[in-house]
Amino acid sequence: MFIQIIAVGKLKEKYLVQGIAEYAKRLTPYIKFQVVEVPDEKAPETMSEAEVLAVKAREGERILAHVKSEAHVIALAIDGKLWSSEELAAELDRLGTYGTSHVVFIIGGSHGLADEVMRRAQQRMSFGRMTLPHQLMRLVLTEQVYRAVKINRGEPYHK
Repeated sequence: MFIQIIAVGKLKEKYLVQGIAEYAKRLTPYIKFQVVEVPDEKAPETMSEAEVLAVKAREGERILAHVKSEAHVIALAIDGKLWSSEELAAELDRLGTYGTSHVVFIIGGSHGLADEVMRRAQQRMSFGRMTLPHQLMRLVLTEQVYRAVKINRGEPYHK
């Protein structure tokens, strides 16, 4: 199985980079895993709705340029489905067995995801109604992918 996370913006926080690298290393024996960073659009703090849509559209184009046609896309969105770790594991297992072996998770920038990206996604997933920094979500999602792989293999999860 090949799992990608496509995310807007470059991680600068060392602790997040190290955490993701640790879980990516742990995933190496089990799956192919990759994090793709696309540049965020430079924008002022206050913008009109039209400017926000334009920023999301440009970021969306960058995201979609990395999504292969055969990939199953899961967009992270506040209005997405809430999954437990076990449900995520079951969904990844189902996709790998009956759907596609290439799964892409997409994490938008600070303004969210463009409509074009949301239309490309087959599923939407939420980690809850709270807003979390998109940089932190990369680490949380990477850990959950690792946890799902361990659940599917019936192996203990070492914290």
